[in-house]
Amino acid sequence: MIKVTRLRAHEAELVVNAELIETVEATPDTVVTLTTGHKIIVQESTDQVVRLVVAYKRAIHLPDPDQ
Repeated sequence: MIKVTRLRAHEAELVVNAELIETVEATPDTVVTLTTGHKIIVQESTDQVVRLVVAYKRAIHLPDPDQ
């Protein structure tokens, strides 16, 4: 799951399942399209969304150093 901010929704934070993200486009607003076909316009740039997804994927796939 990644946290993004919905555009034009009074700073509404939204948690998105990163596994369902199909595409991220700049049109010029950043549009996140899910595998369900649902589109979300967010404040973050495409690069920021990609970094969030990469960080999420790393966190779930790397072993926990505390164990």
